[in-house]
Amino acid sequence: MIRGILIAVLGIAIVGTSYWGYKEHQEKDAVLLHAENNYQRAFHELTYQMDQLHDKIGTTLAMNSQKSLSPALVDVWRITSEAHNSVSQLPLTLMPFNKTEELLSKIGDFSYKTSVRDLDQKPLDKKEYTSLNKLYQQSEDIQNELRHVQHLVMSKNLRWMDVEMALASDEKQSDNTIINSFKTVEKNVGAFSTGTDLGPSFTSTKKEEKGFGHLKGKQISEQEAKQIAERFAPDDNYSIKVVKSGKKTNRDVYSISMKDPDHKAAIYMDITKKGGHPVYLIQNREVKNQKISLNDGSNRALAFLKKNGFETDDLEIDESAQYDKIGVFSYVPVENKVRMYPEAIRMKVALDDGEVVGFSARDFLTSHRKRNIAKPAITEEEAKSKLNKNVQVRETRLALITNEVGQEVLCYEMLGTIENDTFRMYINAKDGSEEKVEKLKNAEPIYKDL
Repeated sequence: MIRGILIAVLGIAIVGTSYWGYKEHQEKDAVLLHAENNYQRAFHELTYQMDQLHDKIGTTLAMNSQKSLSPALVDVWRITSEAHNSVSQLPLTLMPFNKTEELLSKIGDFSYKTSVRDLDQKPLDKKEYTSLNKLYQQSEDIQNELRHVQHLVMSKNLRWMDVEMALASDEKQSDNTIINSFKTVEKNVGAFSTGTDLGPSFTSTKKEEKGFGHLKGKQISEQEAKQIAERFAPDDNYSIKVVKSGKKTNRDVYSISMKDPDHKAAIYMDITKKGGHPVYLIQNREVKNQKISLNDGSNRALAFLKKNGFETDDLEIDESAQYDKIGVFSYVPVENKVRMYPEAIRMKVALDDGEVVGFSARDFLTSHRKRNIAKPAITEEEAKSKLNKNVQVRETRLALITNEVGQEVLCYEMLGTIENDTFRMYINAKDGSEEKVEKLKNAEPIYKDL
């Protein structure tokens, strides 16, 4: 009889394990399908945007007045921004794609800077028209290459997930059609991108490499990366997996995945190979009943930063908001009383137990450096005179920001109100121009069921 009971229990266990395995397989397939759909959407949007970009640059070559040329160039700038966004959503961060992104940056910067100047007083000269014509030809080359890749993807039912896996594993023997085609795009762009002179009015804002090779510290091993990750996983039962980034990537990180048995969730991290700095942490889990305040959440976030080597005395809180039961915080380094917005650190804290569930120091790690910041050329009162007369200024401070064309500029940051709305305005501390205006979010209304 005991034997029969054991057989029955074993049979139930096998059935249960099989069902669990089946559900796990289903969930994995669902995640992979979602990722594949996102990659396919981003790629086809990129192809369409390059079609648009080529046509729009072509139309600008036939225009001659500011009334028609300026809006057309603004459209070129908008489309290049959308194309950049589409590229960023593809699994190409694992392979060099710098020349193509640099060309998109050139097109975007040239179109923006030209569109905002008075073209009636200073029309495009012969050299700039020649440059615009070169950009038109180069965008056609990219357009044709992408259409070729699109044809291959659709005719052979190629999967972008295979691209991601091949790049992540850095397989030398892999012969992936999509990877080979994009390498051809990059090679062709590199052949002509250096020969495009955008004229004396253009100041290059070449995109910085987003790697971490400039950081201080020694190269760490996989075991050391695991030890650093264990600081974020106080439970000894955590299962930690470490994966190197591809050799050809400029990410220079160890990618970490950890299983949290308490919350039945996974934690994902990137840690730089040089210096062992944490780049980001993400934990998607259910946040239960709120037990701590938003202020307590901010204190937990600062304690986390201090524990991981950040100088919290030099940080000022820029944003503090609550979304459902999660506190969202942004901290900005301050140097000589100037807020350094390009180096912002962002965090999320679960307000049930105060655990950090989101952390990003990517901007800080890629932008942090010693700068020679010149003193303001205009006074605070002169900066205030540049504002809309209806704004009531409540607070003023100096800040370094990144403007619309990717340049770092020193500004007077002013918080002001118009009736019930609050605005944050940035006035260039050198020439008094209005760099940026942001409307801050008002408190969300609470809706009750009728």
